[in-house]
Amino acid sequence: MSIVIRDASLLLGKDLTFVDSGFLEIGKNGLIKTTRPGRYHNANDEKNKDIYDAEGFLIIPGFINAHTHIGDSIGKDIAVDSELDIRVHPVRGAKRLILQKSNPEHLKIFMKSSAISMMKKGITAFADFREGGYNGVKLLKDAVSDLPIKCLVLGRVEYYFDHARKKRGNIGNIQDLKKEKADKNLPAEASEMAADVLRISDGFGISGANENTDEALRQYYKLLQESSKHNNKKLLLAIHAAESKSTAECSISMTNKTEVKRIMQYLRPDFVVHMVNATDNDISLVAKKRTAIIVCPRANGILGVGIPKIARMLKSGCNIGIGTDNVMLNSPDIFREMDYIWKASRATEHKFISAKEILKMATVNGAEILGLNSGHIGEGRSADLIFIDKQHIDLSPIHNPYAAIVHRASKDSIRAVMINGKFIDEPQL
Repeated sequence: MSIVIRDASLLLGKDLTFVDSGFLEIGKNGLIKTTRPGRYHNANDEKNKDIYDAEGFLIIPGFINAHTHIGDSIGKDIAVDSELDIRVHPVRGAKRLILQKSNPEHLKIFMKSSAISMMKKGITAFADFREGGYNGVKLLKDAVSDLPIKCLVLGRVEYYFDHARKKRGNIGNIQDLKKEKADKNLPAEASEMAADVLRISDGFGISGANENTDEALRQYYKLLQESSKHNNKKLLLAIHAAESKSTAECSISMTNKTEVKRIMQYLRPDFVVHMVNATDNDISLVAKKRTAIIVCPRANGILGVGIPKIARMLKSGCNIGIGTDNVMLNSPDIFREMDYIWKASRATEHKFISAKEILKMATVNGAEILGLNSGHIGEGRSADLIFIDKQHIDLSPIHNPYAAIVHRASKDSIRAVMINGKFIDEPQL
């Protein structure tokens, strides 16, 4: 039986066009069949449909949380006053120790809790950079297997290079030269682990360029392309980039290139994450290569690494999505992320980014970047929807629906969330 939701305000299409009153029909396959402004007129067919009257509600696309690390949900606010490397460095950070020392079943419990938290806040899909190789990917998939939220798991191999080796040692003979060349490649065991990860995941979520040689980045790209072709499936390739001033300086010191330049030359990812300390040339290069950017400003803020130049990225033509990053740093809340972006960008770049543009980052853009059939309300799209109470005390009266959503709405103003045409809880309509 299909569903009709009528007499609601809607944000329709890729441009999120506001319609004061309209309706939508959802097929039993969970896809939107029809969206229209105006009243629903089909009384003769109503007996074959579930009809919901949604007057007083604003229906918007479900949020896409395009970058998370929910594996560290067990470590909320550990080392809260420490800098980036102490908290989340992939080799020596507190997070790595937490993941190594925690019982996997405990990790799974808290990952599931974070996924539930996301759904209640209107997040209908998320992409996670998952540590721990094959087992780490499987753990997350198992944790969310009985939840309706859409989860893209981007795995990684826990193998990291020491770029400083070449600068510390003297290479004096042919054997040393051969060893140095071999040391730049992923060892056979790491390549095998990477192939295992790709068999179960949705792609690679690589820690960063500084932990990899140029050759290793090339190998990751090649492995992913081969796996995509073999499985006839589009796999995603993503990496953190230019997150802090120290990582940017390290790249220049060790390779004489920026992280972004190396990434774009050797890895060619679908998207990069952070770009807080990217140069203007880096941003232009990413835009030219049509590589998307996922920004996580609240995580950047709490780590003290700066605020991404979002207005500059938009001016360059970058496609930008939003992520909430590590749960040990932040609650996974897109409402808070949008609010922070809107205000921090104005304060730091002195340029106004419209609330509508920010809302697109959290919906339309995120879905496009991740290859999801959601992100906007249109025919043939998955019915992943948020029902906002327009009469909520924090919102009423609504004069600008985009501003209301971006910096006034919250979990409390949500009355229902739908994923694939089904309500995640009993709707309060």
